[in-house]
Amino acid sequence: MLNWYLQSGKDSDVVLSTRIRIARNIADIPFVSKCTKNDFLNVLNRVQDIAPSIGYGLKFLKLSDMDEITKLSLIEKHLISPEFAIDKNNVEAILINEEENICIMINEEDHLRIQVLASGLDIENALNLAIEIDKKLETLLNYAYSDKYGFLTACPTNVGTGMRISTMVQLTALTLTGNIRKVLEVVNSFGMNIRGIYGEGSESQGNIYQVSNKQSLGISEQEIANNLKVITEKIIEQEKLARKYLCKEEVELEDRVYRAYGILVNCKKISADECRKLLSDVKLGTDLGIIQELNDLKVNKLNLYTKPANLQKYVGKKLDSYERDLKRAEVIKQIIKE
Repeated sequence: MLNWYLQSGKDSDVVLSTRIRIARNIADIPFVSKCTKNDFLNVLNRVQDIAPSIGYGLKFLKLSDMDEITKLSLIEKHLISPEFAIDKNNVEAILINEEENICIMINEEDHLRIQVLASGLDIENALNLAIEIDKKLETLLNYAYSDKYGFLTACPTNVGTGMRISTMVQLTALTLTGNIRKVLEVVNSFGMNIRGIYGEGSESQGNIYQVSNKQSLGISEQEIANNLKVITEKIIEQEKLARKYLCKEEVELEDRVYRAYGILVNCKKISADECRKLLSDVKLGTDLGIIQELNDLKVNKLNLYTKPANLQKYVGKKLDSYERDLKRAEVIKQIIKE
């Protein structure tokens, strides 16, 4: 069974992934910003104790037991946040299953960050699973909750449902046609955040953006889901219109995507940044049926295993920056020939 990030889902030519994130805190323990070392350890011990009762094949793993490459590989898969990985308090852990579509961060900004991930646009199924896990945890832990405000969280913008739903979208055609800024402005005007792939403060990489809800208080989980689905579908529509426009200039489009493909196939060394930019064009060419040599699985593998940490995981050894650039070129050829 392929892990979710190697699979293709609904509208995955534009929507790379869907994520449901639920923030929760334990009632009798201070928020993370006020926690002592003993408080952090209390959270860890409580969650570790109940882990076998949660189910879903979840394993309890401490970040302090992981090497840096493993932690970076989890960031690249969007399973943990960059801030969570660099914290040196040795009180962070995750609950994660074999398929890696469920990952619960422990002692991040909140005591618990429940995450469910899926390929493509799959808000409804991901939401149902996230709520199911949340309800199970609620029977095992006493959540911090207010009858007036809802679930209490460290950040005021998460109070209420404590839920953030996000979709990761690749908007290569909108970027190439120069319409991306207009779309970003419209999304923001509808009460949604649109940011780089690693969330707030990050830039778009490879024309990939993260769309998520701003509001969490005074709105139900289903309303959040419905609103985000509508906005994401509008973005898909605009990206596909932009692709139709690009297809009118057939020679220029084919030249662009095959130049990108040609560099990837023939290069002897390549940086992660250049590779990411070229893969954006190559994915567009594959989705439009221009590049026949690739399929969705190969594109997904190329996107994942050319990233610095997952490249090192793929080859099974630690590499310096120059060695990664050389090995990345080799791995690209291997994946394409599979």
